[in-house]
Amino acid sequence: MSERPDLSTTYLGLSLAGPVIASAGPLTRTPEDMLALQDAGAAAIVLPSLFQEEAEAEEMQAFDMAEIGDGFAEFDSAPLPPADLDDVGPNRHVNLVKAAKQALTIPVIGSVNGSTEGGWQRYATLLQDAGADAVELNLHSVNADPQALPADIEDRYLRVIAGVKSALSVPLAVKMSSHFTSVSNFASRARDAGADALVLFSNVYGTDIDLDELTMVPRVTLSSSDRIRLPMRWIGIVSAQQKGLDLAASSGVHTWEDALKLLLVGANVVCTTSAVLQGGPEAVTGMLDGLRSWLAERGYDSVEQLRGSMNFASVGDPGAYERDAYMKVITSTPVA
Repeated sequence: MSERPDLSTTYLGLSLAGPVIASAGPLTRTPEDMLALQDAGAAAIVLPSLFQEEAEAEEMQAFDMAEIGDGFAEFDSAPLPPADLDDVGPNRHVNLVKAAKQALTIPVIGSVNGSTEGGWQRYATLLQDAGADAVELNLHSVNADPQALPADIEDRYLRVIAGVKSALSVPLAVKMSSHFTSVSNFASRARDAGADALVLFSNVYGTDIDLDELTMVPRVTLSSSDRIRLPMRWIGIVSAQQKGLDLAASSGVHTWEDALKLLLVGANVVCTTSAVLQGGPEAVTGMLDGLRSWLAERGYDSVEQLRGSMNFASVGDPGAYERDAYMKVITSTPVA
């Protein structure tokens, strides 16, 4: 038994000092904040997503401003300064990758959310070439077309995964929504298409209504620990079914207990955003200290010893992951 258990793990083929990584958020937007997360124990950083529509809109706006200046005679004597595209559109994300790689010693993971199949490949390659150690595809979209068949949507996602994988030399993670009829089936197909890891799951930020202005407005609600239950169930299932496919748990990771539960069902790493927004980078340190203490008290030498020990194949009661849990909750008598 070790008095200081080994927390190291691997994810996307990367050797990590611990199982807690900082996922995309306000604190992964500047090298200074990322350094604070690294110092607190974060084992990797996921940068904010490069959204294709946003990047292209910024580029078009910059070019439009340049063309306006060229089109008016009054600017001949005092021309507008040339448009600075160095920090516009995809260049902003490329520069952030470069700055993060220069400042940090832990792996840097770029994130892409595209709108066209070619766009996914182009922007993923840009992040890789800037120095990203891996790329995460964020497959978040709202499919509101009533004529779009679910199978066609999934096939399009799989073409995106395969296309991006073929263009990259670094590992590829796929961050998927829980809104699939069969998560297990899509996980298997995503692996076959080239995904080296799955991130379960992306947050869905719903739109709210401003009752004073009668306008639709975005609302960001920070997660709570209750949110780990869905990724905990599916990681427990998928880790037993897809050996060798790395899994990251996302959404609801606030405490060392949350992290421990997700590791027990088979997660390689846990991702946290809301916890560090509420408690600062020190929230990561608290998770690692709690994990280390629990492991030492129970005689574990490492995280790897326990990982997956309570997944679908290990608990001896598959019903705990399937319908039994639902029935027990619904039919149980509430305790005052």
